[in-house]
Amino acid sequence: MQKNKLLENMKNRNYTALAPMAGITDLPFRITCKRCGADVVYTEMISAKALYYKNEKSIKMLRTTDEECPCVVQLFGSEADVMSSAVESYINNSDFAGIDINMGCPVPKVVKSGEGSALMRTPEKAYDIVRAVKDVSGLPLSVKIRSGWNENEINAVEFSCLMQKAGADLIIVHPRTREQFFSGHSDWSIIKEIKDSIDIPLIASGDITSPETAEDILRLTDADGIMIGRAAMGNPWIFSQIKQYKKDGCYAKPSADEIKQQIKIHLDMALADCIERYAIANMRKHIFWYTKGLPDSNKIRNQISSAESRKEILDILDITS
Repeated sequence: MQKNKLLENMKNRNYTALAPMAGITDLPFRITCKRCGADVVYTEMISAKALYYKNEKSIKMLRTTDEECPCVVQLFGSEADVMSSAVESYINNSDFAGIDINMGCPVPKVVKSGEGSALMRTPEKAYDIVRAVKDVSGLPLSVKIRSGWNENEINAVEFSCLMQKAGADLIIVHPRTREQFFSGHSDWSIIKEIKDSIDIPLIASGDITSPETAEDILRLTDADGIMIGRAAMGNPWIFSQIKQYKKDGCYAKPSADEIKQQIKIHLDMALADCIERYAIANMRKHIFWYTKGLPDSNKIRNQISSAESRKEILDILDITS
């Protein structure tokens, strides 16, 4: 079972995870990162309320396969009864290994509804949500948080302790405030403070951009694992690089040909997942990230911007179909 696989990773501190990223961590990208060495992958954040009202697009986002095992579904919402109902109806009998509750998203339209990082300002409501989900599900439950709302409201330590008390099995922290979004630097010292204050596993995130920084954050925080977000965009190899660096003290970078072949593989998975025009539109950003730093990358990107078919993309990249 995926659940057992996830618990094994947690127990063995073998937790190098792909972070949930809206519009990015769809099924093809999750499989890509799993093939490239990610121990655990997370879905895009999915609205519990949308599931509650049987939104077809949100339900489609719940697809998972054995190849990406263990995969954790990330839900967001601000109503305990809606969250628990969504879990009962869609998650408990699914193939997901665990549930993650998003309490860190800084996007205005999410925060405006009292969801995401806004829940760090309403800890009692956050407690009720975690408790409600734990009451209806035996799946491992994680909570993904930030350091706080702004520099005057840093409450990640107290909040993590409360989430543990509510029944969370795992805390994931990105130590930037909601006000920072993704600017400035994450404060790794907060991760260490949380680690010293809770008895459940802690996953560190934020500014992990290379195998070297992955080792640094583990050494400085004593975290039980790490979560990679933006650094995996265009570089899914970062997961295998981290493992290689830990083992050998060095790591290989993909060649231009390897990058192009990976684009082809990713593109074909995207095409198998939805109709061509949507797959091509969604793949453009991935191709922009993949080709960063390649010879003639600006020319490639300009041409990719108007490409409308698999053949056009392969011709632009000079890849044999």
